[in-house]
Amino acid sequence: MERNRDTMSSSAGSQGPLAGIRILEAGHILAGPYASMMLSDLGAEVTKVEPPTGDMSRQVSDAYFASLNRGKRSVCLDLTGPAGQEKLHELVTDAHALIVNQKPSAIRKLGLTYEALKQYNEKIVCVAVTGYGLYGSDDPAFDYVIQAATGVAAMTGEPDGPPTLPGYSAADNSAGLTAALGLLAQIIAGRGGQIDVSLRDVMLSQLNYKASAYLNEGAPPVRHPFGAHPFYVPAQLFPTADGFLAMFLTHDRYWRTFVTEAAVPEAEIAAFPTMADRSANRDKVVEAVTRALAADTARGWEARLRPLGIPVAAVRTLPEALAEAPDRVIETAGYRLVANPIRIDGHTTSYGPPPTLGEHGTA
Repeated sequence: MERNRDTMSSSAGSQGPLAGIRILEAGHILAGPYASMMLSDLGAEVTKVEPPTGDMSRQVSDAYFASLNRGKRSVCLDLTGPAGQEKLHELVTDAHALIVNQKPSAIRKLGLTYEALKQYNEKIVCVAVTGYGLYGSDDPAFDYVIQAATGVAAMTGEPDGPPTLPGYSAADNSAGLTAALGLLAQIIAGRGGQIDVSLRDVMLSQLNYKASAYLNEGAPPVRHPFGAHPFYVPAQLFPTADGFLAMFLTHDRYWRTFVTEAAVPEAEIAAFPTMADRSANRDKVVEAVTRALAADTARGWEARLRPLGIPVAAVRTLPEALAEAPDRVIETAGYRLVANPIRIDGHTTSYGPPPTLGEHGTA
């Protein structure tokens, strides 16, 4: 469906903190495009280098593509031929960085590495986002596959249930943010080079304290009911009179405040005054808290406990969450999208439309 296109330039945030930074992106679907969109929102000029068939996300839906590619330019290049390669090299001479997420063999074959491009621009920063590393396996590595391969699925879900995948693309989004960080670090360093970011490595890194517990103490992750935290108790989802409540009590002060407000009988809590006590008696603590929370709804507990400084939230659907954060929804070219999460004093982010395929050139 055609949308009304904004009159602002594709580099909508041109006065942002990254104004003057020129980035090329040869990406598909999510990780690479998300990385470059975050940078575009902050003022970088991002030119999307697409094959004749376009980014694969164009085949999903217009809104899907817009959610990852607003504010960019698009050039359509056949990098398998000399004309496309010539145009790519022209773009490289004037660019600060290139982000690409494809199979390692495709990245090398299409000449999208620093080794292949440094002759045209020694200072260009080339960021490769792959499944298992630029010099690793060429196996397909979509988000859900990486979540399965790195232990995320195995540690998610109920103790007696099957492995569970989170409901969104955690690996792709995380890899995209990591790629953007690496790119900016190398630009600030003032030198070109190859940056290698793999989805596998990013997800293993994000398992930090769980991996450390295993590596140093031999304790593999154990699933607890309702997604309970392995160390803090009580810190999990709880059923209430209506809906579920997430509560995360990390301090003894939180605990004392909660049991007072919830009128938990002294006989049920006297033996658990410290976090160590509660961790050692997880089942009894959870039983006592669950009984107490049955007296009110999730929204009711949220209204009562938040003013007391206790970290809680009623479980919301995505539509409910978006309705409660209207300032986080922006509109560009007729698409309603989620805003960039980075807020900078003195700068108001503006958003450009997603580009049509080859809107800014073909070869």
